[in-house]
Amino acid sequence: MANTSGVGDPGLLRMSIASQFFSGEETAEIDTMTTSEKVVDLLNQAALIVNESKITILKQVQELIINKDPTLLDNFLDEIIAFQADKSVEVRKFVIGFIEEACKRDTELLLKLIANLNMLLRDENVNVVKKAILAMTQLYKVALQWMVKSRVINEMQEACWEMVSAMANEIIQLLDSDNDGIRTHAIKFVEGLIITLSPRMPESEVPKRHESDVSLDRVPTDHTYIKYNALWEEGKAALEQLLKFMVHPAISSINLTAALGSLASIARQRPMFMSEVIQAYETLHANLPPTLAKSQVSSVRKNLKLHLLSVLKHPASVEFQAQITTLLMDLGTQQAEITRNMPNLKDLRKRPRDESDPTLKKMKMEPPLEEDDEDKDLEQGPVPTPKPSIQSITQSDIDITAEFLQPLLTPDNVANLVLISMVYLPENMPASFQATYTPVESAGTEVQIKHLARLMATQMTAGGLGPGVEQIKQAKEVIKGEKIVKPEGVLIKRRLSTLNLGQAISVVGAASPASPSTEVPQAKRRPEPIIPSTQPRMVGASGRKKIFRLSDVIKPLTDAQKEKLKMAAVKRILRSEKAVAYSGAAHARVKILSSLVTQFEVPLKQEILAFILDDIRNRLDLAFAWLYQEYNTYLSQYPTGSLNNYDECLIGLLSGLQEKPDQKDGIFTKVVLEAPLITESALEVIRKYCEDESRTYLGMSTLRDLIFKRPSRQFEYLHVLLDLSSHEKDKVRQQALLFIKRMYEKDHLREYVEKFALNYLQLLVHPNPPSVLFGADKDTEVAAPWTEETIKHCLYLYLALLPQNHKLIHELASVYTEAIADIKRTILRVIEQPIRGMGMNSQELLKLVKNCPKGAETLVTRCLHSLTDKVPPSPELVKRVRDLYNKRLPDVRFLIPVLNGLEKKEVIQALPKLIKLNPIVVKEVFNRLLGTQHGEGNSTVSPLNPGELLIALHNIDSTKCDMKSIIKATNLCFAEHNVYTSEVLAVVMQQLMEQNPLPMLLMRTVIQSLTMYPRLGGFVMNILTRLILKQVWKYPKVWEGFIKCCQRTKPQSFQVILQLPPQQLSAVFEKCPELREPLLAHVRSFTPHQQAHIPNSTMAILEATIKQETEGKELQPPEEGRGGPAPSRTKTLRREREEDTEPQPLLPRVSQDMIALRLAQEKALKRQLEEEQKLKQQQQQQPPRPAASPTPPPAEELVDLPEDVPEAETPTIFISMQEEEESFGGENSLLDFSLEGPWPNK
Repeated sequence: MANTSGVGDPGLLRMSIASQFFSGEETAEIDTMTTSEKVVDLLNQAALIVNESKITILKQVQELIINKDPTLLDNFLDEIIAFQADKSVEVRKFVIGFIEEACKRDTELLLKLIANLNMLLRDENVNVVKKAILAMTQLYKVALQWMVKSRVINEMQEACWEMVSAMANEIIQLLDSDNDGIRTHAIKFVEGLIITLSPRMPESEVPKRHESDVSLDRVPTDHTYIKYNALWEEGKAALEQLLKFMVHPAISSINLTAALGSLASIARQRPMFMSEVIQAYETLHANLPPTLAKSQVSSVRKNLKLHLLSVLKHPASVEFQAQITTLLMDLGTQQAEITRNMPNLKDLRKRPRDESDPTLKKMKMEPPLEEDDEDKDLEQGPVPTPKPSIQSITQSDIDITAEFLQPLLTPDNVANLVLISMVYLPENMPASFQATYTPVESAGTEVQIKHLARLMATQMTAGGLGPGVEQIKQAKEVIKGEKIVKPEGVLIKRRLSTLNLGQAISVVGAASPASPSTEVPQAKRRPEPIIPSTQPRMVGASGRKKIFRLSDVIKPLTDAQKEKLKMAAVKRILRSEKAVAYSGAAHARVKILSSLVTQFEVPLKQEILAFILDDIRNRLDLAFAWLYQEYNTYLSQYPTGSLNNYDECLIGLLSGLQEKPDQKDGIFTKVVLEAPLITESALEVIRKYCEDESRTYLGMSTLRDLIFKRPSRQFEYLHVLLDLSSHEKDKVRQQALLFIKRMYEKDHLREYVEKFALNYLQLLVHPNPPSVLFGADKDTEVAAPWTEETIKHCLYLYLALLPQNHKLIHELASVYTEAIADIKRTILRVIEQPIRGMGMNSQELLKLVKNCPKGAETLVTRCLHSLTDKVPPSPELVKRVRDLYNKRLPDVRFLIPVLNGLEKKEVIQALPKLIKLNPIVVKEVFNRLLGTQHGEGNSTVSPLNPGELLIALHNIDSTKCDMKSIIKATNLCFAEHNVYTSEVLAVVMQQLMEQNPLPMLLMRTVIQSLTMYPRLGGFVMNILTRLILKQVWKYPKVWEGFIKCCQRTKPQSFQVILQLPPQQLSAVFEKCPELREPLLAHVRSFTPHQQAHIPNSTMAILEATIKQETEGKELQPPEEGRGGPAPSRTKTLRREREEDTEPQPLLPRVSQDMIALRLAQEKALKRQLEEEQKLKQQQQQQPPRPAASPTPPPAEELVDLPEDVPEAETPTIFISMQEEEESFGGENSLLDFSLEGPWPNK
């Protein structure tokens, strides 16, 4: 032993030779030490060492005092137990092992050490707790065997057994621990407990190492303290706990594997539980936990298969072979392997059926040592046959349900079940199913149908369904009624709270008084833990015992301490969320928290509220429990109670949810809808939630649900939604209007919504906006004037309802007549869309047109414009407007919206009044008539085509309309280039020219047409020629335009001017003297043959103010300067010109076919181009000569117009022409037009 004491000291290994010499002397001295001295030395070393060698030294001490010299155990017990407070986990685990070995060596030490083990069972370290559970697995058997052997039980033994029982119950509760390892150790403990607290049967397979273990069959029925039936019930209760734990849906793979092994061991060692075990395996096979991974599922199935095979080998499994075989087949076991594991039938025949355990017989024959009245009451007869537990009852109800289902599993019924179930199948095959699925063998056979019936019966029974559940429930009630209730005084209480397990815990609060008759004797002692020597026990100075008084050892807590304790307690409960949820006590925890928070003050409530909002989805049940607890408190104090606490709770929850960034799952709505009462403050929070643009829809959906689901206050909630219909945020307002329009369809809400909308509409008759629009409670006017925003606030809801209820239009008309101008303008701007929504076939709208109130004319006109902007007016609408115009209100503005529905005569008749309106209105009129409104082109059919409209404007009587308005109207026509093409204008000029008398604005139109389309030059020359035939000089205004046109189109117009009579030609020169010289130069450029056709009177007028000699000098040099070939070339050209001009000395009549004119035009142009090419070729061959015009161009030809011709004085009728020219870029741009292009088609 001396050598062993030095092994643990690593310092000895590093000693020098000299040091070892002296050490050897010391070792020799140690060899001469007694065992007691060695133990003292080792304990001193262990107390000083802090490294790992402490365990080695302590194990040496254990070897010395337990195995070598047990007499020293009691002497050094306190010193070793003192190490339970060591910081090292391994040291504390050693102490637990020491306690286990010491108690096995001397069972009497349980009285001293059980309290210390109880303390270590509550250690904060998981490994220490697991070691304590393992120790308790053995010590429970030791304690029970000790109690059974002790026929006389003293008070200390009773206390010790009670603590052992309490510790066993506490370990059973550790099945709900958060730690996986602790749960696994607890499973093994429960396994041992069940085997210990159940009788050993003849067919029990007991491992050799456990043959000497105590079991229930060794407990005498007449024991003075240990009651056989009580222990038997505890064993069955432990089995129930284990089975319940195994079927928990959140069980881990490790725990499930351990539980499967424990159940198999229980079934082999205690065959009376075979039924429960097989039933549990069936249930697990049908309902594998969904939390397992694919690999874990495979592992669990493999373990289940192995344990089923081990159970199948047991002789007691014969009754359950069918069920076991079916399960094994489902798990993929081969039939040969199943047959190989069947029990031997010969052994079964040899086994006597009624054989009983000899130990039981012996216990029956032994008389009790002592009896008393209490024991006689509790005395039982011979050891009863083990009764089936509750699980066996569950087995029977599964059997009943399976027998009920089996005949119902016909092919038709099964097919229907499959079809119905397919609806609920997930999109993807779960991994657990994929791992557990095995192909169905022998489908449709009696065995397979029976197995399917049992699978369904197992799931139905687990869900509390089926005839078996009902029958067993009735049977339990009958059995319960027949039980004889024993006096409670004789029952042994084996459950102790942690307050009585040897731990001194201060109790806050008053102690409940106990009556003398029921008071428990105070002399009963509890096992006390051994206190380390560093904390010596206090011994009184005198031998006289002082009476214990609670007031002597406690001090009253301050308020701050109480608050701190309350907060700490609540925080501990809050932090235990996961552990409690796993144990299945979440409901109780929620109830405790809700009760606590309801009773305490604000800081605690804020703590709970923050905890709930931190994970509102998973803690919603706590939120509702608190909310309903507050409401229940209010109801209990009704009507004097206050709603403040409930209101604060509800507002806190809703406000907290409002601050959450993402609430798409509707938790806010759920809280609102499930709250027992919505207070005014909460309603304001809901309103703010609706005003948040990111949550508008969710908030208003909540309001909608409140309106429909809480009819007692639905109008109060509806009022909030109606208020939001005039919100300043567009998104909030639009969403509110959408919801209100849907609610307006409900008959019971329609009247309230309509009344609210009309009340807001009526506010517009006030001269100033009422304060209700600014949030004030009373409807009083404020000094601020009406603005567009405040006006719209009164109209939003009304206009949203108008398309759904057309009768409301009359209310708007009555308000419009009384409103101020600003309000009227706003109404006219916002009415367009609602009116279009009504449609022109609305009877109420037609009624308003028919009975237009005085002062609402502009409103009606605006309505008509909105209706007809994009679609033609209906005949009924045209009829109503015509009647209104003809019979009541002859305002031409009424006709504008329906112009396209009137007849041509009516439109022409109204034109004088129409063109005298505001220029913007006139523009709208022409847009409608020309079909150009909103850029849609000819979207409607006009009663007048563009040409007819322009002609009608020319024919307006100047006495009915001033000329300036007519000119502006024609300018509007010419501004529509897409409508008034050259072809249209050609037709218009043709028809105007044929009228008699000629229209006053004819020549203005001709000039504008030529300005727009220069290619009409030839056509205009024809018009001018025809006007000469119609003696245009008889119409002064037209004559002025004629001269103006000739002036603008020179030199193209020279041919026309030459056709004028002398008197009119002279008048032209008087008006435009600048035309004389160019015209004379033009005539002198003619050939002698052409000049011969010019009348002498015309030439006289031309040469009236010019000297002939000067003219002759100017004209002679060009004639003399020409070369030889010039006369012949001039003759040729002259002959061609004469051929072209002789057939049409005057231009052909306009009534001739336009196509023929076009052909003649092209022919003349072609000839001109050929002549120009010949001239270019000759000029290249001949020397250059002075330029001269060999021949005058014919009237049909298009020639370039000079841009610098001075313009004559503008006649009166052309006053607005200058403005029109400026709009087109001035005079230069007017005259700068191309002379090439097609002739306008008629």
